[in-house]
Amino acid sequence: MSAAERDLAAAHAEVKAEITRTDTKTALLLAFVGALLAGAFTVARDLPLTVPAVVVGSLGLALLVGAAGLLLWSVRPNLSGRHGFPLWATLTADEIGDAVARDLAADIAGLSRLAVAKFTCLRRAVDLTLTGGALLILAALLTAGGAA
Repeated sequence: MSAAERDLAAAHAEVKAEITRTDTKTALLLAFVGALLAGAFTVARDLPLTVPAVVVGSLGLALLVGAAGLLLWSVRPNLSGRHGFPLWATLTADEIGDAVARDLAADIAGLSRLAVAKFTCLRRAVDLTLTGGALLILAALLTAGGAA
């Protein structure tokens, strides 16, 4: 195996590892967002909420639901891609070996685009989660302070 082939193999492994990292982070954040939503509904159900607290809390919950949607979009499988196993599923056994040997750089490029898209969704979901959580904290402070 030449140095260039080793470099391509290493780059391919790195991109696949980044996709795995993203999916793991997404799963953890999705569980966290779900717990926040469940906790907020449980707490809000038992409290006398002021109108400002309802408005701010509802906006926070909407942002958390949006974050959950982005997280789900991030882990949604892309089966129409022309790299990796979606491509291999359309090939014969003989064609797979040729495609892998010939198109490793194209596979790296396609998987890298997929990884960037996943990280972008994850980043946006984190931003929405932080903002939604801050709004829920503000709603709790408004409720505790009795602002009208």
